Amino acid sequence: MSVGHTGVTTEAGLSCAEDCGVRDVQDRLGDKATAHVVVGPAGGIRRFRELQRLAPGISQRTPTLTPRRPERDGLVTRTVHPVAPPQGEYVLTETGRSMTGPIKAPADRSLAHRGVIAEARRACDERQGTP
Repeated sequence: MSVGHTGVTTEAGLSCAEDCGVRDVQDRLGDKATAHVVVGPAGGIRRFRELQRLAPGISQRTPTLTPRRPERDGLVTRTVHPVAPPQGEYVLTETGRSMTGPIKAPADRSLAHRGVIAEARRACDERQGTP
């Protein structure tokens, strides 16, 4: 607050008292599997199996649903080729490309500070007597 500003600001920058869809999209972008689906095709067209390999530890059913959610949100375009078995390819839309930086930022930051984070956890565990 500045010296000349003595009033209380009551209007929030973003209010979603009603369902405005922001929370839903934020939840989706914060999801581990969705992050892989959006960042994965950043280098070009990816096949479904490639996206599965980018998201290890995710259930078999999840990768089937996960690429469809960003497609519904307009982040990726899916093309299914009529072959047996069916092959799906995913490519980022302009909106999807605009999301790759914000989605990658936390992971990049974590990697850059991995040592500091590990040391802080070790010190905290030591103080609290946690193994």
